[in-house]
Amino acid sequence: MKTFDYHTPTTSDEAIALLAQYGDDAHFMAGGTSMMLLMQQGLVQPGHVVGLRGVTDLKGISRTSDGGLEIRATTSHRQAETSSDVFAYCPTLAENFARVATIRIRNQGTVGGNLVHADPAQDPPSMLMALDAEAVIRSGSGERSVPMDEFFTDYFETVVQEGELLTAVRLPALAANARTCYVKFLPRTEDDYATVAVAARLQMDANGRCEDVRVALGSAAPVPMRAKAVENALRGQTLTDAIIDDAAALVTDEVDPIDDIRGSAGYKRAMARVWTSRALKSLLNNQSLNGKHGSLIPSRARG
Repeated sequence: MKTFDYHTPTTSDEAIALLAQYGDDAHFMAGGTSMMLLMQQGLVQPGHVVGLRGVTDLKGISRTSDGGLEIRATTSHRQAETSSDVFAYCPTLAENFARVATIRIRNQGTVGGNLVHADPAQDPPSMLMALDAEAVIRSGSGERSVPMDEFFTDYFETVVQEGELLTAVRLPALAANARTCYVKFLPRTEDDYATVAVAARLQMDANGRCEDVRVALGSAAPVPMRAKAVENALRGQTLTDAIIDDAAALVTDEVDPIDDIRGSAGYKRAMARVWTSRALKSLLNNQSLNGKHGSLIPSRARG
């Protein structure tokens, strides 16, 4: 591993200033669970590492005045998993953070680091997409917000540009009638990457019509992705199992999986349809699905 200088700013302004000073020879590091592996493999060789653990304004979780939620960038997955604010906002989101890797990784890895690493097989991105989250990005010239379904651009690439820092994730208030779920179709063990994962949010009116819906998938394309064709086919419909099956079939034309040890591209395409259908049916029927190869834990939004 190449030697480097390690910097320890205490504010995000200091961190951004260090990045501006050293340019593309500097990299941020929070938990380091991904960065250290990349550095050991020689894929990333910065001359300057800017540690973010001591940056106080990047820590913490809070509810917003409108009933939403803000998770700041260096919050660990374990902190998000056990946060009463996260659980009160949406229990499925807390459960989603609990599905990340092992507890040792969750204690070290951060929410912001997970997102900027941009591995399409990670758990939080698709759940955050289903909840209409936004990424808050700062630079020396100001702040901007990017919808989570526009944040990822390619394998391990995001919209974060040179000189910018992801500072937080903000989630809007959930409708009182929102039902949410996250399902992970697992090839081997609970801490493995999914063959395919589906996050969904469903809102229905008193007559059983779909008012709004979000469907997002992980491990199904070069980036975590929204299944917008599925959503459009369901919105405004009086839902039945048959209608959900027809809509879920559309996901096979939206995903773009690769062959790997967790399944062929064709198999993953088929599983995307199966698990999209199962997730949505579970929400329609307000049921919990648990099984050997996948689990789905739906919940109503909590204020």
